[in-house]
Amino acid sequence: MQLKIVWESGSNDPENADNLDRIRQWWANLNGKEITWVERLIPLGGESEIHWHPQRFDEKFVIVNPDISSDTLYWYKPDSPVERNTTVHKLELDNLQQQLYIYPQLESELVICIEIPAVKYQTLDLNNPEIALGENNILLLWDAEQELEIKIALSHKNFAKLQELLAQRPQEKS
Repeated sequence: MQLKIVWESGSNDPENADNLDRIRQWWANLNGKEITWVERLIPLGGESEIHWHPQRFDEKFVIVNPDISSDTLYWYKPDSPVERNTTVHKLELDNLQQQLYIYPQLESELVICIEIPAVKYQTLDLNNPEIALGENNILLLWDAEQELEIKIALSHKNFAKLQELLAQRPQEKS
């Protein structure tokens, strides 16, 4: 799988038509999925200076019937009978990040990034929590100050791995 697939209107690249087909497949596979739609102006310094952090006008919505025909992307927003479209001069698909960069034909200073929102993991910081091992390899961690308890059910394999990792740690001298 190519990490980056680029299609450009009028390009002589022999892969251009195949690249558009790959991008068309990716776009069509978004049907019914929540996406993030982010539009940014391209600064004079170039694309490397674009700030992609979330902004007020960024949108999240479930995309409906996405399609590409020739050099135009089509889609619907849920509960809207109006078909949306944009004609493009360039498309870049980042397969690793699962992001499509759209360069509209009529707005050369604009780039649109479409992505599937990533799963955000919550990180809990426990400083020196109480710890106990229950029946059936249940590891308990709790912090009375934060009023937080974490119960972790370990498989026999993961329990053995934890024991192995703890045995490899150098012992601190008191």
